[in-house]
Amino acid sequence: MGAHSRCKDFGLHMPVRAETFDFISNLDTLWAVVAGAVLATAGGFVATQIEHRVDSRRRERQAALFFGEVMALLGVTVEAAGRARGIGNPYGPVTMRLLRMIRRELDVYDRNRERLFELRDPALRARIHTTLLRTMMGVEGAMEAAAECNDVEAELKMNPEMGAARREHLQARLADQCRLRDGGFDFLVDASQQGARVIKELEPIAKVDFAKLVRATRDA
Repeated sequence: MGAHSRCKDFGLHMPVRAETFDFISNLDTLWAVVAGAVLATAGGFVATQIEHRVDSRRRERQAALFFGEVMALLGVTVEAAGRARGIGNPYGPVTMRLLRMIRRELDVYDRNRERLFELRDPALRARIHTTLLRTMMGVEGAMEAAAECNDVEAELKMNPEMGAARREHLQARLADQCRLRDGGFDFLVDASQQGARVIKELEPIAKVDFAKLVRATRDA
């Protein structure tokens, strides 16, 4: 018999060792471990993404609720200031007290401005910030001009015998400041009306009807 035949016969009759089956069994176990690790990693990633999405939605809703309430209450206070301006002294103690309330409410927004970034829509963020910035400009302009008017009026009353040139200068200055005061207040009212439109955009995000809040505040 030739060498090839002897090798062939030798190969056919070689006994298979038990270690071979152990290796195959261990290989199956290894693949099971790898597959389990991959599935666990994928599951953890998906769970993290879902948790992040849910948390983002929750924070966005809370931010929309916060800014909606701030702007709604500002609108009510601006409306009250407008009514006070039409009764008696246009810029008497009641009107000025309401303007100071508006300014304090704007301070609440200023301290929480970073919450704007919890809203996903950049255009909506810009409209909220612009509206509240316009509100701040209007109320500060009206308050500063009103204080200036009071100072000029007080000087005119305290010095009735001042020279004609000085009196004419103060009267012109008073007229300018009064125009600025009225302009600032009108700017404030316009910003409040713009805010009412922005509030409507926040309602579906906050899942709140802010009109009910406005009615409840007016009734109170």
